[in-house]
Amino acid sequence: MSTLLGRGRDRTGWLRQYHKGPADAPLLVFFPHAGGAATGYFGLSAAVSAAAQVEAFIVQYPGRQDRLAEACPDNIAEMADRAVEALLPFAEERRLVLFGHSMGSTVAFEVALRLEARAQGRGPLGLIVSGRGAASVQTNQGVHLLSDEDMTASMAALSGTPAALLADKDLMAAVLPALRADFKASELYQGTPGAQTRCPISAYSGKADRGVPVDELLQWREHTTGEFKARFFEGGHFYLQPREQEVSRSILDDVHAFSTGALVGSR
Repeated sequence: MSTLLGRGRDRTGWLRQYHKGPADAPLLVFFPHAGGAATGYFGLSAAVSAAAQVEAFIVQYPGRQDRLAEACPDNIAEMADRAVEALLPFAEERRLVLFGHSMGSTVAFEVALRLEARAQGRGPLGLIVSGRGAASVQTNQGVHLLSDEDMTASMAALSGTPAALLADKDLMAAVLPALRADFKASELYQGTPGAQTRCPISAYSGKADRGVPVDELLQWREHTTGEFKARFFEGGHFYLQPREQEVSRSILDDVHAFSTGALVGSR
């Protein structure tokens, strides 16, 4: 199982690859949620790669897993700037599709804007945002200011982390600094008013995700000059893991639609 991309391909340490894909296929790049790490997208990477229609990379933010000793960025702009540096060499050769979940949605959106500005007309084919209202929606609930105990409880409420891990104090002591920095980045994020990508956007959400009202998800429509589509899946905020096969099929359908200019809005 490969984790780090060869240094000749990624000199920044920001990208991981677990499954090989066709070298001439669109490059699908996953951006994890707050507190998330590359391995959390192993299953989804496997599912999309099995069809041999894309090649999948996953962004690994600093401050977790094999990057635990590195300082955690605490603002979306820095995350996006550094991710772009990792992706620019690929964007010059390949067509990219960006997929972000929760905090990763805003990082992916900002990366899309930067790539469109810097990649000599080779901006992303499309952007898939998941588990977050539009970039223009403010989400500051002060979670990054909570005590360690209350922050752990907020993680438990989202039902995305196994209880055994939440009960492991040593593990949580290692995880919480990155989680706090991610929440600060996400909650204090303020995008450029009226910012729009030229690429189409497809927005995903769990039907039972109370943190993402439908109207806020649909506001992503305002952030593209291209086509827009919304998809809803059974489950809550972390619907991705139990719905990996269904989500992977939707992703591949969208990648095909992005490639052919055939994205048709569902709303």
